[in-house]
Amino acid sequence: MTLAEIASISGKGGLFKVVAPTKSGVILESLDEAKTKLVATTSHRLSLLHEISIYTTTKEGTVSLEEVLKKMKAEFGDDLGVDGNSDPAELKSFLKSILPVYDESRVYVSDIKKLIRWYDTILKYAPELLTENSEEKNSPEEKTEKE
Repeated sequence: MTLAEIASISGKGGLFKVVAPTKSGVILESLDEAKTKLVATTSHRLSLLHEISIYTTTKEGTVSLEEVLKKMKAEFGDDLGVDGNSDPAELKSFLKSILPVYDESRVYVSDIKKLIRWYDTILKYAPELLTENSEEKNSPEEKTEKE
């Protein structure tokens, strides 16, 4: 599974795994114990996680969500030390420690809360997404086999 297979829908909590396309949309399955299925149509505001990025003050202007999630895993592991109910100043400080160049005027506290909720969900139901690419993991073994 990759971030390209995980979606968020505006107005619906949680994350969804893309199961299959349909003529009028896409079939999604919730990324939790319930495994609720639904069909997202053009009336839903669907965002694939690999398309999402966080505003920064750098020349590029953004950093991919995948990069931020992997930094969170590398620096904090399974315990971020904050949650969605933490104090806004604490949440901003948390993101600043991971991404010092994030644009404070364009990234809201609600965005940071969503980032933390998504991280927790991915950590619980798809932890392989938070590690380095599986291709990179396999390449040292493949190199040794070829040599």
